[in-house]
Amino acid sequence: QVQLVESGGGSVQAGGSLRLSCTASSSNYRSNCMGWFRQAPGKQREWVAHIFTDDGSASFADSVKGRFAISQDKYGTTIILQMNSLKPEDTAMYYCAAGSSSRAYCYTRVFDFWGQGTQVTVSS
Repeated sequence: QVQLVESGGGSVQAGGSLRLSCTASSSNYRSNCMGWFRQAPGKQREWVAHIFTDDGSASFADSVKGRFAISQDKYGTTIILQMNSLKPEDTAMYYCAAGSSSRAYCYTRVFDFWGQGTQVTVSS
């Protein structure tokens, strides 16, 4: 079992920045594929970005490419989503997700564990 703890959500005006973090903890499971999803009211959950912590390779949804960045700490247990140039359409609950897989499987964006979510609100 993996516990994911997210932090860093909040409210910001359009054009502003927010930084989300997610820390994975487990006594017997190593997560090497971690990502972020978001869900806006009335919409389906959508993938935002993920990182394969074994080599730091990452991928982003087209809607956030060039504005968001993802990084990890030296232990590979905490990931950071740096969100810049935020738009009102980025408003959503953001969820951290984690799994243990190969690099190729990480790109399938299938995760075993999920956090509780942190709210991001961007006003115009």
